[in-house]
Amino acid sequence: MLRVENHGEWLDVVLDRPDVRNAFNDELIGALRELFLGLDRSARAVLLRGEGKAFCAGGDLNWMRKAAGYTEEQNAADALKLAELFEAMVDCRAVIVAQVHGAAFGGGCGLVSAADVAVAVEGTKFSFSEVRLGLVPATISPFVIEKIGAGHARALFTTGEVFDTDKALRIGLVHDVSSADDVHGVAMAKVADVLRNGPEAVATSKWLARQGMMDKDATSRLLAKARAGDEGREGVAAFLDKRAASFVREI
Repeated sequence: MLRVENHGEWLDVVLDRPDVRNAFNDELIGALRELFLGLDRSARAVLLRGEGKAFCAGGDLNWMRKAAGYTEEQNAADALKLAELFEAMVDCRAVIVAQVHGAAFGGGCGLVSAADVAVAVEGTKFSFSEVRLGLVPATISPFVIEKIGAGHARALFTTGEVFDTDKALRIGLVHDVSSADDVHGVAMAKVADVLRNGPEAVATSKWLARQGMMDKDATSRLLAKARAGDEGREGVAAFLDKRAASFVREI
């Protein structure tokens, strides 16, 4: 269901339900939620990818059939776990790199939106397909709107249209597009980039990017704290000495 390989300061996480194109059910949601909520502070990057023909095809039919019989309160509790998964992804210190292929529909697009970096194979198909089922992309909406903006979200949420990697790249849902042969190398290069940087600086920068406009006093203090900290001093000293900083990890 979920394969996790811990490489010390980065994790390789694979959605492993290829028979249903890695569609969400309550077990997969629970496993991902617990993973991201429980990440150790030493984890600096996570590579998130899918086994088989697709990254994630949205909701599993059997799970949705079961949920259709829930009361509204039971559905609310079920949906909250999915919302908590996406929240854990954006709130965790680690940089999440999504390696996307085949299709990312519904909640699969939510995973792409909650990831910090997304690399997709040429020809991957995307859709906020909830409306096709008479549903709404509610739990993913804060993260999608933050990623692609309200204008694109309104159009894509209401039409449920299927779009390709060209559009996904243009609207900022993904950041790089590659061939199927090269995509893993491109995604791993992103992970390698993260591991060359100061871990505290990266975690703070991830947080900073989500804060919106901050006043000059707050930003000045933030930079001053980084400059005066051990990691900042080491990074600057290493640059001036033309050596690798102590926090650099090569993979």
